[in-house]
Amino acid sequence: MSTPVEDPAIQTTVDGDFGKVPLGQRLVGANTFWIALVLVALILVFSVIAPDNFPTLYNFQQLMNEASVLLVVSVGMTFVIITSGIDLSVGSVLIFAGMVAGKTMEALSGGDASSAGWGVITAGLVAAVLGGTVWGLVNGFLIAVAGIPPLIVTLGTTGAALGVAYLLNGGSDVRSVPTALNRQLGYGTSFGGVPNLVLVAAVITLIGAWLLHTTKFGRYTFAVGSNAETARRSGIGVTGHLLKVYLLTGLLAGVAGFLSLAYYSSTTVSGHTTDNLNAIAATVLGGTSLFGGVGSMLGTVIGVFIPAVLTKGFNIIHVQDFWQRIVVGAVLIAAVWFDQQRRRRRNSR
Repeated sequence: MSTPVEDPAIQTTVDGDFGKVPLGQRLVGANTFWIALVLVALILVFSVIAPDNFPTLYNFQQLMNEASVLLVVSVGMTFVIITSGIDLSVGSVLIFAGMVAGKTMEALSGGDASSAGWGVITAGLVAAVLGGTVWGLVNGFLIAVAGIPPLIVTLGTTGAALGVAYLLNGGSDVRSVPTALNRQLGYGTSFGGVPNLVLVAAVITLIGAWLLHTTKFGRYTFAVGSNAETARRSGIGVTGHLLKVYLLTGLLAGVAGFLSLAYYSSTTVSGHTTDNLNAIAATVLGGTSLFGGVGSMLGTVIGVFIPAVLTKGFNIIHVQDFWQRIVVGAVLIAAVWFDQQRRRRRNSR
């Protein structure tokens, strides 16, 4: 027997697998269409302003490479925000995972990993994934089991993960990275010039989309974000599901840390300090509601590339960095405002 969900913002029904979210997803689909138009318009504008520099194969390869690491983090953030949660720690977890991977490869190579082979590189990948997963487990336990608000927990683990990362290498970056990793994954290309880093990020994103939109795990994610109490009464293990969501987010942050290490040949700690906010911004720009219960992986992909295109375009036309931050911040605020208006319209029906 189906039990109607009481939240009018997400009109759905609960059955054995928890029903779909028709209204919310139709709204996300419409929002994704308009966000996609914004992205296309930005590309066209910068192509007209800088026709010799912006619309080039090299520039788009660089743009996609630079966005790939953030995209992997944002896939996990999409799940978290749909559950009506937040994870401020992903940037620090990314740094920690990259540091663990770098130190592991150094240790297995006698202090200099530059000539290490794929056996050592694989060990570094495992270390990064395990490192990210551990922090995801910590976040999930404190939020889902201990009942501490996500904002407080992940704010605390942001500082903790970053502090441990600094301790691992005395406050400096790991710069001894296997050349094979940088050449093959960081800058290697295949399939007509598509960067390998982009291919990895694309595969992870497609798996995330499949998990979110076609599986019971995804339906439970929407259900918990729509109305956690109703989901619990319908038989969904909300505590266990939230634990899995934060664990998944930590795991993906670990993978992103390894991808960043491959691309930059360094842990580049200072370059990732705002990745948590960038991932949240990208997810929200893509139409995922901060109130939970609504979101799409396609929207997140588009949301990741909007600030990436803005940043790349502004750099090419020599707009100062602080103007870039102002514009991206204004776009994020506008996206949240539209999200609030959309929610009010749904609740008034």
